[in-house]
Amino acid sequence: MDPYVNNSLKMFVEYLQIEKNYSQYTIEHYQYDINEFFMFMSEQAIGKIDDVNYSDVRIYLTKLYERQFARKSVARKISSLRSFYKFLVREKMVKENPFALASIPKLEKKLPEFFYEEELEKLFNACETETILGQRNKALLELLYATGMRVSECCQIRLKDLDMYLSTVLVHGKGNKQRYIPFGSYAHDAIAFYIENGRNSLLTKEAPNDYLFLNARGKPLTPRGIRYILNKHIDQSSLNGKIHPHMLRHTFATHLLANGADMRTVQELLGHAFLSSTQVYTHVTNDYLRKSYLAHHPRA
Repeated sequence: MDPYVNNSLKMFVEYLQIEKNYSQYTIEHYQYDINEFFMFMSEQAIGKIDDVNYSDVRIYLTKLYERQFARKSVARKISSLRSFYKFLVREKMVKENPFALASIPKLEKKLPEFFYEEELEKLFNACETETILGQRNKALLELLYATGMRVSECCQIRLKDLDMYLSTVLVHGKGNKQRYIPFGSYAHDAIAFYIENGRNSLLTKEAPNDYLFLNARGKPLTPRGIRYILNKHIDQSSLNGKIHPHMLRHTFATHLLANGADMRTVQELLGHAFLSSTQVYTHVTNDYLRKSYLAHHPRA
């Protein structure tokens, strides 16, 4: 394939890093989707990025559906390639964007899953605070529920980001956007206890660091590690089913709205760029209120 093709991807990655300030995780997704399309170009004997037309795009989409990709995955690939070619048009590296006319498949709108208060209590009670890892896990669960931060954001929290006097944490969100989130007394007490006890025991002289949450080897917890911890707690509690890390974030937003918080405040706390991202929780809240009504009203 023409070396110019790979060079165009390198330039696009630099654009995402410098101008768009995207996270490395997001950039890797773009690279994966674009490289996958480059493989398709090789299969179709398309040597230059400027040779791709709308007919080629339709063939590519057909192949994706034949491989039974989920609609969400197809939508992401189209979006990645559309952005890539939009950049190439801007840089005058191609004349037109062949993905401009490609329609993104409609996604199924699923309501976010969340915990009811009694379920959450069972999850917290499953923490064994007598052990070092139990102290860490209790602090982790309390902070995730108290702030609604993303798991990726939680992994990046350092001791200097915590203000224990004001009970606030500085969160580094998507696109390096920062926001302060308050947390309550339960999270405060669990974090303070963990820092004074469990965390000191997890630290190693060989690899000292100032990350808040550490694994058993003294290294920073990863999103995969947090997922493992949450699933382990589900197994230890009396709850059924599986948990995904975002459930605590969904629960945070749902409980705030159900108890009267305004949507703009919840949007700020969640770090959503658009209010439409937060509005999905109003549907969850309506369902939450209905179930509470049916469970507690004498003549429901």
